[in-house]
Amino acid sequence: MTESVLADLTTLRVGGPAARLLTASTTDELVAHVTAAWDDDEWLVLGGGSNLLVADDGFDGTVVLVRTTGIEHDADDDGVTVRVAAGEPWDAFVATTVENGWTGLEALSGIPGTVGAAPVQNIGAYGVELSDALTRIEFLDASTGERAWVPAAELALGYRTSTLKHGRRGAVLTVEFRLGTVSGVGIPVRYAQLAGSLGVELGAFVEPATVRSEVLRLRGSKGMVLDGDDHDTWSAGSFFTNPIVSAAFAETLPAEAPRWPAGDDVKLSAAWLIEHAGVHRGYAVPGSRAAISSKHTLALTNRGGATAAQVAELARYVQVTVLNRFGVSLVPEPVVVGDLLA
Repeated sequence: MTESVLADLTTLRVGGPAARLLTASTTDELVAHVTAAWDDDEWLVLGGGSNLLVADDGFDGTVVLVRTTGIEHDADDDGVTVRVAAGEPWDAFVATTVENGWTGLEALSGIPGTVGAAPVQNIGAYGVELSDALTRIEFLDASTGERAWVPAAELALGYRTSTLKHGRRGAVLTVEFRLGTVSGVGIPVRYAQLAGSLGVELGAFVEPATVRSEVLRLRGSKGMVLDGDDHDTWSAGSFFTNPIVSAAFAETLPAEAPRWPAGDDVKLSAAWLIEHAGVHRGYAVPGSRAAISSKHTLALTNRGGATAAQVAELARYVQVTVLNRFGVSLVPEPVVVGDLLA
């Protein structure tokens, strides 16, 4: 049990010390450490730190660092069921699925973080969401103390949300997926940009390794593949979710504003709103080391030496600017530890 600076454990590379840090290398250790942490007023389960903004004064509680490993699978005539330890790095797991001929997750290549954190956000990219393949999670529930398998249908998985993000406290221990095994054939390409870069029509079937390679290239061009030498990747990924508004409100926006159906509502492009509100790539509040990525407007980055307060200041500036220009409130995607964006 040691003190640790959380900036060293997050992709934004900001954040003060944790009072206590416990590292779990096995699932039994994870259960024991999380259960012990419940005795504290404050506790936090931390995976890859890729979707986290921690205040500069740190966290006065126990942080449980999840570093468990292990992948098991059972194949049948219709596909494969895969169970993955929560601490497995997400992209390494996706690479394993492609290498083994398991299909369904290849479009989610390059996303940072751990497998156990993926259901919390219901991660997604290029027309695919985790919920498309997730069957259940093994969960240690803080409210009951019970360890049990929870079906995906009980997690209220939605656009970058779940019950795990909003109120259901505990720790994800294992994640189970149902994937395809048709040789050389992945799922249909569902995203126009990806289809265009692959040179195929929407809905086309493309070999999973080819999809993975192109997704990594696209994400890399946006600074969305971690690289210690590239400050554009010192971020929490997309900092704001794409806002969902009523169809009537969407009609008040400029006709060229991108939009997609979202049930009875309309999903807007946060990146377009930010850019057209006048906040451009590379923008920084004067004197700050936090800046909009030079490659991708949705990413707030640490140019080296930034503080959490500076990242929060930039986020508030973006929110106010978009609200004043378009009347749209942008909602931060990362989990915020500390009083930063209130």
